[in-house]
Amino acid sequence: MESPGERVVKIRVRDFSDLVRLAASGMTMGQPTYIVRFASRDDTCIYGIMAVFKDFYRYYGIPLIYYWLDEGCRMPLDRNYAIVRSDETGEHVELSKGFKAGAINVPIINLQEIPDFMWEG
Repeated sequence: MESPGERVVKIRVRDFSDLVRLAASGMTMGQPTYIVRFASRDDTCIYGIMAVFKDFYRYYGIPLIYYWLDEGCRMPLDRNYAIVRSDETGEHVELSKGFKAGAINVPIINLQEIPDFMWEG
């Protein structure tokens, strides 16, 4: 984790599934949660969730972005929902063009421009 400063603290997750699971957990707790998607300068798509650090006294209120990098932007960009469901065979995460009944549907919001505070590089 980067040290706090004037910008958001970036925390990279290992897999896209980790990011979707984090978003889904917020949604099930009644928090409005979505994933933002934007392209970097080096042909990488960045998926992220904005949050605020609330549970550590020294960093209380620090803005965070949990993110995952799709190098080469290989994931389909026409899918606007990350779908997560769980059954007896395990966890299933997929991208979809629309809602799927019986699952947690996390909207993916495409950013035209990246806010200055959100990302460097």
